[in-house]
Amino acid sequence: MLVGTLITVAARARRLTGVVAVALMIATAVPATAQSLPGAELLAALRAGGFVIYFRHADTDHSREDQRPVNFNDCATQRLLSDKGRANARAIGEAIRALGVPIGPVLASPLCRTVETAELAFGSTEKSMATRDGGPDPVGSPGRFAALRALLSTAPPAGTNTAIIGHGYPYYSLTGKGQMLEEGEAAIVRPHGTSFEEVARLGLKEWRQLDHARSGVPSQNGDVLPSRSR
Repeated sequence: MLVGTLITVAARARRLTGVVAVALMIATAVPATAQSLPGAELLAALRAGGFVIYFRHADTDHSREDQRPVNFNDCATQRLLSDKGRANARAIGEAIRALGVPIGPVLASPLCRTVETAELAFGSTEKSMATRDGGPDPVGSPGRFAALRALLSTAPPAGTNTAIIGHGYPYYSLTGKGQMLEEGEAAIVRPHGTSFEEVARLGLKEWRQLDHARSGVPSQNGDVLPSRSR
């Protein structure tokens, strides 16, 4: 009986070790080098789903700053979207819908500027602390923003793309290279389970330019999309 108990304990230990190993892989995996996709290929890929689209919130009013500590429920104490930001958030959502890019889950940092960006672009959102939580590790350590890394590494439901509306610094901390996302700019991310790969960056101008690639791109039902007149 003692032997059987020891075998059971050993098996549980192996399972726990495996879970911890996977968690560590996700927490410390380095994002793959960005592989840019040309316009038509990118649009076709987005229409097929399988990506995470990480947005920095739209343009804000920099004449005011967040009061510390941040009260997520009091927008009067936070930096908010400007009128330009609200217009751009709506325009980004309209451009994505016009392109036929399917959006599944929509997650947003609980700050008012990120939630409003998500709602103006996509209609509704789920607030998620995982989009901005740095975690317990010291600033500059590879384990920072592990929850966001896990979101970026997780495939969306089949045939859709996950939209995440967050902030510039957390994403920049995970990639560790290039420029910080501009307000309203999105990183198109291909998740790999324990890591992710950035394949493109799109602002409002670039979303609209993708419209030029619509002609000849098949829709999900196999039909070919016509070009739109401008």
